[in-house]
Amino acid sequence: MKAVQFAAFGVPHEVAACVDLPDPGAPAEGEVLVEIEAFPINPADLLFLEGAYAARPPLPATPGAEGVGRVAAVGGGVTDLAVGNRVIPLGRENWMQKRRVPAAQVLKVPGDIDLLQLAMLKVNPATALLMLRNYVQLQPGDWLIQDAANSGVGTSLIRLAKAEGVRTVNVVRRESLVEPLKAFGADVVVLDGDDLAARVKAATDGADIKLGIDAVAGNTCRRLADCLGEGGKLVNYGMLSGKACEVSPERIVFGDVTLTGFWLARHLGNAPRREIQALYDELVTRLADGSLHIEVEATFPIENIKEALAQAEREGRDGKILVTPNGPV
Repeated sequence: MKAVQFAAFGVPHEVAACVDLPDPGAPAEGEVLVEIEAFPINPADLLFLEGAYAARPPLPATPGAEGVGRVAAVGGGVTDLAVGNRVIPLGRENWMQKRRVPAAQVLKVPGDIDLLQLAMLKVNPATALLMLRNYVQLQPGDWLIQDAANSGVGTSLIRLAKAEGVRTVNVVRRESLVEPLKAFGADVVVLDGDDLAARVKAATDGADIKLGIDAVAGNTCRRLADCLGEGGKLVNYGMLSGKACEVSPERIVFGDVTLTGFWLARHLGNAPRREIQALYDELVTRLADGSLHIEVEATFPIENIKEALAQAEREGRDGKILVTPNGPV
């Protein structure tokens, strides 16, 4: 069985390799054997390989925050899953051809929805929807602002907000992203820069923006905070800049702006199973009706994981990079 492993932390495409591992064998009591059909490469996976993520695993290790697959075998006592069911693993270590996992650690999803979209469902769309809803009670017509708007979370947030009537200001670093994001439903797209707050104010007619979503940290975080109205909340979920979050004391003291963080793994670890199921059922419905979609730039076989990672590391991509470990889909 082929899997991706790394034995040292470092540049992802340099340290990761496709290796042969023993077949996982038949599932035990309460387990299922899942053949992984596709998995995406996310920024968190790159940080994991670099040793810069929240947890550093013992090495060698297998990455993989998400993916999608089919049940290939069912162990004793498993009654709610059958061979052929398509499932999303809730755990990690998904960059391999087959996995034996507890049945309670997978979610059944429809078999007739785009496979690559299902492979990307667990992390980015869920992160976007939870940040949209859990921090500020936005009403139709309200505004939010986000950076990294062309990312998987960013485009998901644009689409999900639009479906709920919430308007979005989207901060990007390249002029070439403006029109594509507007085609996704973005209301305002602006280039990052020192005068961001003034340009956002002009573009929104001085709207009172109560929610900011930050994936970059550093001084981009500060500029987003400067765009928020009194009592606004800024939610950070990433550190693409590699720097600490910045918020000016004036915004904290006089503007009552607060900064908090979101980590999907913590949310899923604390949420009851019924809430997790309801979250992904809603997201599957959005995929089915077309109101949710993440762009894909390329797919690779697992044997070409180094090439796939190198492309995922590159700035200026036009979509996600995915791997199909058991052949083309």
